[in-house]
Amino acid sequence: MPRTTLVPRLRPFTSTIFAEMTSLAASFGAVNLGQGFPDTDGPAAMLAEAQKAIADGINQYPPGPGRPELRAAIAARRSRYGTAFDPDSEILVTVGATEAIAASLLALVEAGDEVILFEPYYDSYAASVAMAGATRRVVSLVEEPSGRFGLDVEALRAAVTPATKAILVNSPHNPTGTVFTQAELAAVVEVCVEHDLLAITDEVYEDLLFDGLAHVPLGSLPGMAERTLTISSAGKSFNCTGWKIGWVCGPAELVAAVRAAKQFLTFVGGAPFQPAVAHALNHEGAWVRDLRDSLENKRDRLSAGLAEAGFGVRQTAGTYFVCADVRPLGFGDGLELCRELPARIGVAAVPVQVFTDNPDRWRHLVRFAFCKKDDILDEAISRLHKL
Repeated sequence: MPRTTLVPRLRPFTSTIFAEMTSLAASFGAVNLGQGFPDTDGPAAMLAEAQKAIADGINQYPPGPGRPELRAAIAARRSRYGTAFDPDSEILVTVGATEAIAASLLALVEAGDEVILFEPYYDSYAASVAMAGATRRVVSLVEEPSGRFGLDVEALRAAVTPATKAILVNSPHNPTGTVFTQAELAAVVEVCVEHDLLAITDEVYEDLLFDGLAHVPLGSLPGMAERTLTISSAGKSFNCTGWKIGWVCGPAELVAAVRAAKQFLTFVGGAPFQPAVAHALNHEGAWVRDLRDSLENKRDRLSAGLAEAGFGVRQTAGTYFVCADVRPLGFGDGLELCRELPARIGVAAVPVQVFTDNPDRWRHLVRFAFCKKDDILDEAISRLHKL
């Protein structure tokens, strides 16, 4: 008889909710507001740079840390926050932010260590902690009366134990769309400094904040530069999620540790896309601002449509996503509803409870993506009214 092949720590991660909902959407011809990818391309000049790079023969392995022009562009981009990184020793190009997070955890934590996650959390976080052999401890965000999801500072302090090694911070936050306030970030800083914790930050939505909010990297705050790995990518800022060009910035010794793990995962990737992303970082700021304004309008469009359809809509201050309470429509379980929606009315969404260790607390919420063309959003809204 064949043995069970998958190690126990990875058995909870054999499939993702995105694959399940996308499959259901395809089976029933549903409008897919589940997975967070845009349905329009990025800047034309960026695309042309990628085509030129392929034609010019940039198709072999790039340098291990990433092409120098991309690392220089990343350093210049981060300087807008008042942070300085040496492109040669403090920046590493990765195959998307997901690899950067996984490589950071593989390099810096191990069995016996604990990593704090804020729930609901992006699903790769838990899998990456498990692959590293560490243990996750979760701190639940709290639903405030305003509809915002906030940080429970006392719960964060209580989650720290002698085994805690690192904290993974995601702001703007997927799946809730919350943006941590200055006070919340200051509380995270206080905990990190007091307990000498590493901070790994996922900032892939750094350009997609709404309502005049400005992104504040955790690593830019006093006491954090020496302990923070800052992770971001091109995918969300430039509508090129399939290119998988990400990066990690931080102190040279931490980045060197991440590189030691990363080089045995993918080694390198995306050679012709790297100069194209360098171009975008250097020259496409106006395009990104237009994207942000467009997404803010799409957020308002979908939020209003969901409210008109009877959902309890929550605040979102950034990202691609808005969360909605299904209870006003008479439903009690977001997962059950999401599995019914594609066949019932032809819309796909994802339940928030699958991104948590405490699903009962989040069972009433469903996440919708608004990074779609307006006519797609309008069609989804029309179908959702059938509920």
